Amino acid sequence: MAYDNQNIFAKILRGELPCIKVYEDDLTLAFMDIMPQTDGHTLVIPKVEAVTLFDLPASHYEACFITMKKVGNALQKAFSTEGIMMFQLSGESAGQTVPHLHFHLLPTSIQTLRTSKHAAQMADQTVLQGFADRIIAALD
Repeated sequence: MAYDNQNIFAKILRGELPCIKVYEDDLTLAFMDIMPQTDGHTLVIPKVEAVTLFDLPASHYEACFITMKKVGNALQKAFSTEGIMMFQLSGESAGQTVPHLHFHLLPTSIQTLRTSKHAAQMADQTVLQGFADRIIAALD
């Protein structure tokens, strides 16, 4: 599948669409999922054109995982949880809904996850900003 530079995450990276940012460096961006499955649901994306994990240049792997670790640790502190679910869906048939590689980080337990559904409804932006502020304050 060819990369579509009009996907929502590409537009966020170009500054054409807003996001509620929690972390950014030269190679990655972490922001709140606007249709979260749990409170604090955060996305990490690389700043490179890649549809799936298999398209990601090797030079960007480390940056993605360092960001996931940094944001994951902040999620644990901000939401007082021991469990962080991290997942990535590669390809539409696997459930990927945005054709830009992204990693989901959810401060949750498997019991909570069983009763919630991803992309069920749009979250209140003020509430998301409050969650983002908690995560930013917890970043090391």
